[in-house]
Amino acid sequence: MNTGYLFVGLGGALGAILRVALSRFLPSFILNIPLKILCINVLGCFILGILTQILALHWQTSINMRHFLIQGFLGGFTTFSAFALEFGLLYEKGSYISAIIYATLSVVFSIIFFFGGLKIIKIFA
Repeated sequence: MNTGYLFVGLGGALGAILRVALSRFLPSFILNIPLKILCINVLGCFILGILTQILALHWQTSINMRHFLIQGFLGGFTTFSAFALEFGLLYEKGSYISAIIYATLSVVFSIIFFFGGLKIIKIFA
């Protein structure tokens, strides 16, 4: 077994535990907006930005530690961080149009497919 998977799994478990623990202290909704997930997604993206810059400029660490922190911990804490990373990489390369298209398609298709999944279950259940 590739040890990278183990590090992703361990980090993911810890990130998911922290997400659930933190969500207990956040208000559920403000102005009909699901505040818990919004705050966790934003916090995860903020941590991802800090961590990405530190790893790029100051901290040369093993690939397993990167798997643990980024794909594992932050992926378990919020899958939105992976989206932000891909968008950020496109933006940093100067691919602004691609970044905007990626963000738009990600949000629109995710919502469409979410409701599509709901509809399929309603039809067949």
